[in-house]
Amino acid sequence: MAGRTILVTGVTRFIGSALAGLLASRPDVDRVIGVDAVLPEPAARARMEGAEFARADIRNPLIGRIIEAAGVDTVVHASASATPASSAARTMAKEMNVLGTMQLLAACQRATSVQHLVVRSTAKVYGGSSKDPAVLTEDTTARSLGSGTARDAVDIEGYVRGFARRRPDVRVTVPRFAEVIGPTVHTPLTRYFSHSPVIAVAAGRDGRLQLLHESDAVAVLEHLALGSWSGIVNVAGEGALTVVQAVHRAGRIPLPVPMSALDGVGLAMRIGRLGGFSAATVRSLVPGRVLDTSRLRDEVGFHPAFTTVEAFDDFARTLHRTVGPSTIGKVERTLTTVLGLGSAAPAGTGIDPLAPVVHPPESGGTGAGVGAAAGPGAATSVVDDTVGRAAERPGRPHLVGIDGGSPRRRKAAR
Repeated sequence: MAGRTILVTGVTRFIGSALAGLLASRPDVDRVIGVDAVLPEPAARARMEGAEFARADIRNPLIGRIIEAAGVDTVVHASASATPASSAARTMAKEMNVLGTMQLLAACQRATSVQHLVVRSTAKVYGGSSKDPAVLTEDTTARSLGSGTARDAVDIEGYVRGFARRRPDVRVTVPRFAEVIGPTVHTPLTRYFSHSPVIAVAAGRDGRLQLLHESDAVAVLEHLALGSWSGIVNVAGEGALTVVQAVHRAGRIPLPVPMSALDGVGLAMRIGRLGGFSAATVRSLVPGRVLDTSRLRDEVGFHPAFTTVEAFDDFARTLHRTVGPSTIGKVERTLTTVLGLGSAAPAGTGIDPLAPVVHPPESGGTGAGVGAAAGPGAATSVVDDTVGRAAERPGRPHLVGIDGGSPRRRKAAR
């Protein structure tokens, strides 16, 4: 029985090149063809190993001739919905995402040899609203969508659904990735945490983060490309991490900035050559986004090797740590005292500002695995609305309930 012939897009990036090399090493795969509009750098070419490379722009009808000539039966669109590394690359990314995907799907529709299609998507299709549920399932619809990659991903998934209706004989899989992070990834999020020695955060807000390690992104695409499962699936590491916890683990000091002043403060820092920051990135982290990955584990049968915390720590190891844990604690205690934000944890209490706050899971299971520790150093959401738990945390004000008196009744309207 002949092995697979697989085409992988976006091989100039880490995920595409690593995936092409991994598939080429499989004994049940005869041929892997990596395509991209530009030549891969030496590091990417080394990752591709035994895979072939064809320089082709997926926006050009040439991609269809490559698929037909090679008899490709599996297409992995790994470059779809990739976050541009800079705002200047936004226009090109949109063309590659939307127009490129349309052309690629048209080529797959014409090619009778194509039997499997995997299109990478992103969790940004869920948007970011304060009214969103705490954990997002594959059936959750977006309440609000911004511009950029999120809208591109929604358009791409719409085109994929149309393709599936026209070619019901093709197995179609759409993995929705959480924010990908790792030592080789360069995105607005990794640049944000690379600022030093302080990182601006939204004052009074501490959104949750759920991340996917770059190696797990490659592994799940391989699993889906060679497997038999079809449909939409959330892909993310277990557990969650808040923005401030991530800032601490990166060896930086969080600088609370009011939401209304983000643009002005960022501009002032850039003018003063103090590094600055992207106000859009800070705002995007405010709502928080945690995915339900039960379908990934139970139906797809894939378990990421890295938890969210482990994935972030692997990225953080590439950063130059300019501030130690003791310095972070001292600075934050000083700030909270000066600003009158409440008593900070006193010195000598043994509290590590880098350690995430972990709460025991609720009874009845964790669903997305957010409420339970998923590995060494795993973290959960720090949202806690119970007085008992808040009282157990050192360094936080004790909330006292008001007893006595019956609630005041509102007079009925006449």
